Amino acid sequence: MPVTRLKLGKLKVVRRQLLQRYEHQPFVSCLAGLYGCQWRRYQRARAQPGECCCSKVECGSFGLLILTFFLSFVFLYFWSEAQNDYNDFDWFNFGNLGFWFPWSLVLLIVAAALFTYIALLLVLAVCLLSEGQRLYLHWSHKSGIVVTLAFSVTATAILSDLWSKEWKTLLLSLQVTAPYLHVAAVSLMAILSWPIALHFFRMNKKVRQVAVLGLFLSVLFSLYLVPLGMYSPCIKEAGTLGPAPTLIGHRGAPMLAPENTVMSFEKAVEAGGEGLETDVTISSDGVPFLMHDSTLKRTTNIAEVFPNRTHLDASMFTWTELQQLNAGDWFLSRDPFGTVSSLSAADRSQAQNQSIPSLAQFLEVAARSGRLVLFDLRRPPHGHPYSQSYINTTLQVVQAHINSSQVLWLPSEDRDQVQAVDPDLQQTSGEKASIQELTDGHITRLNLHYSTMSQQQIRKYQSVNISTNLYVISQPWLYTLAWCAGAQSVTTNSIHVLSNINKPLFLMTPEEYSLMWILTDVVSAFLVTAIFIFHWWRERGLPFWSGSRQTHENGPYSKFRTDSAEIICVHWSPLHSEPPPGALVSLPLVFNP
Repeated sequence: MPVTRLKLGKLKVVRRQLLQRYEHQPFVSCLAGLYGCQWRRYQRARAQPGECCCSKVECGSFGLLILTFFLSFVFLYFWSEAQNDYNDFDWFNFGNLGFWFPWSLVLLIVAAALFTYIALLLVLAVCLLSEGQRLYLHWSHKSGIVVTLAFSVTATAILSDLWSKEWKTLLLSLQVTAPYLHVAAVSLMAILSWPIALHFFRMNKKVRQVAVLGLFLSVLFSLYLVPLGMYSPCIKEAGTLGPAPTLIGHRGAPMLAPENTVMSFEKAVEAGGEGLETDVTISSDGVPFLMHDSTLKRTTNIAEVFPNRTHLDASMFTWTELQQLNAGDWFLSRDPFGTVSSLSAADRSQAQNQSIPSLAQFLEVAARSGRLVLFDLRRPPHGHPYSQSYINTTLQVVQAHINSSQVLWLPSEDRDQVQAVDPDLQQTSGEKASIQELTDGHITRLNLHYSTMSQQQIRKYQSVNISTNLYVISQPWLYTLAWCAGAQSVTTNSIHVLSNINKPLFLMTPEEYSLMWILTDVVSAFLVTAIFIFHWWRERGLPFWSGSRQTHENGPYSKFRTDSAEIICVHWSPLHSEPPPGALVSLPLVFNP
């Protein structure tokens, strides 16, 4: 019997030693110092069992930190997924401000820096809670949280007002990223279950326990069920993926050469583009030429050659005047896509000497290479000599320089007349309509913005031999989505990048996806359950603090504090045939410097 009790006593001592909470002083000091500037031990306090982890003010700061984390993450994700349209955003600001600056990239860097800062603060807070420390956030960090929150809310509101279509891009991105975001969110909840379980079992109020556990489980189970509502055209049966969309160079290859120049179209052909897209207007003396903007100030040196005519409509210049302008130097000085440094010296020299090309020059490049041609035709302003005959003038140039079957005719004005004059043109519409309306108008192709992407509609049009071209797609993930949705072609700025993509970035069968999210949920549920069981087991065997006295499962003991350790002296009762009172029988050390 004594031997058995001695063995049990040893096991209990070992159990107590295993259950002791060691304070990792350097680690905790670093956490508290970075989070609240509490580098010295006397400046901070532990959260006692059953007590709240922080005061009401600090609890509010922690809640604000969590809110800021989510809002800054939403904005960062929103803006990072909008990279496809950064060029449009920067030129929009150029038109309003009058000078060029890469605002989109600066905004991305600021958003990433602020989110990283907030994420680090949240990690520090969670680590402190895991160590049982009371939270105290330094005032400088509180100011940083307010600044980040204000930035995220303001930037989101402004962009939503000026550029609301980008929310559609965000929704499209979820069709590719949602499976991975689900895994990340479930993993994050599994990590957070550690401090939540720790404080759950320390609470002595049932209301708090129910509130904390209820909120945690509600979020966790919601995440478990999120995949049931997910949709992606890239989750499809094996063997049902169609051919990759052909590539149409948007104003040529604007990342490799100045847009709407002969060099740009030649670069697009070299990169493997199957088609060339451009914008056509007509000069005051009747020469169709390439120009996207209504004025010449963005892509030429008109401010130097004709300083008093910078705001004049491009179509009000004669062809001779247009030939005096340089259409390439702006590309080297502004570097709109950040790609100039990758060009060779020969390419830079060639780009610097580009001029505005005529429609005839553009068509000759397409005819030599056998590429399709897609162009938008801008009507000259009222009072222009060719404001009524610009379509016929343009059509005559087309028929004189290229096979009509290579032309995707996009202008909607006088479409029936154009069709009657040249039935070989591929009539292309920029608007969705019923199949009956499209077939009556002899439409063979749709040219739609990528935000209208729909697998169902693309299939519906394809069933009556109407193909779909989506513009402007420059990011690989968007190209992947267009491929999975069944688009026949895409217009792109990054033809040299997309031409090297041999398979979708994201593609799996429904069975593979189901296995992925079910396995993620099961592993997460197992880990969360194990963590809660561990904390229940650990907290049940730990002493309950009450002032300077503690109660162990074997009776009362006193704690004497020294500079380097806490020595626990246990007093045994003689009624249990154990050492007399006062005998020091065990000296487990709890290092607490």
